[in-house]
Amino acid sequence: MTNKLDDFVKAYEGNITFDYDNNILLNWYPKRIISENNKKELKLLELGLGHGYSTTIFAETYNEHTVLDGSPAVIKHFKAKHPECKVNIIETYFEEFKSDEKYDLIVMGFILEHVDNPVQILKHFKTYLKEDGILYAAVPNAEVMNRRLGLYTGILKNIEELSDNDYLLGHQRYYTKKSFEVDFIKAGYKVASIEGIYLKPLASAQMQSLNLSEEIKVALCQLGIQYPELSCGLMIKATH
Repeated sequence: MTNKLDDFVKAYEGNITFDYDNNILLNWYPKRIISENNKKELKLLELGLGHGYSTTIFAETYNEHTVLDGSPAVIKHFKAKHPECKVNIIETYFEEFKSDEKYDLIVMGFILEHVDNPVQILKHFKTYLKEDGILYAAVPNAEVMNRRLGLYTGILKNIEELSDNDYLLGHQRYYTKKSFEVDFIKAGYKVASIEGIYLKPLASAQMQSLNLSEEIKVALCQLGIQYPELSCGLMIKATH
C-alpha cells in the first residue's frame, strides 16, 4: 500500500520544531492511560505508530497489543528503530479496518487532527469497543496558553490557525475543549472526562531554551491534568 501518508514519515525523524513538545506529550499520556488500566490481560487497539513513543510504552504493559497504520514507510521506520518491539502491526487505513475482535482499550493518540472525518472514525471504532471498554483520544489544543499569547500579540490571526510545521505533520485541524467533546457526542459516546496534557505557557523554542529539568516537565504535565483549556494537548476518556 503506497500512499500520501508516506510523505509524513519525515515528521517522525526528530528534526522539527514540535519534537521538544512531542517528547513530553507522547511519553506522558500513555503512562496516564496505563495508570488507570494496569492489567496485562487487557486487549489494546492503538491507532497510528507516529513517533513510536506510545507503542513502545504500551508494549511493556499489555500482552495483546495491535497497532494500525496506513503508511508502509512509517511502519518500516518504526520497525527499524524498534526491532525489539513485538507488537502486532496491521497496515490499513483506519476507515477500512475490519475485525471480528473487540477491545478493552482503544487509543487514538494524536490521530483525529489528521483524518478527513473524525466523527466517522470515532463511529467506526465504537463497533470494536467492548461494552465495558474505554476509548482514549488525545489531540493538540488550539487554546493552549502559548497560542493564546500568539493571538494577543498578533502572531496568530486566529486561535485555530495551522503553521508550516502543522502541515508537515499532516494536521488538518486543532481542537478546542468544546469542539473535541462535540465530536464524541456526535459519534454516540459518553464522555467520562477531559484532561489536559502538559501545561505549556511559552512557544516550543522558548520552552526548550529554559533547559527545564525532567522534574519540572513532569510537574507541568501534572498541572495540565486540571487545566485542559491551557494545556498543549487534550485527552478524552469515553465509553459506550
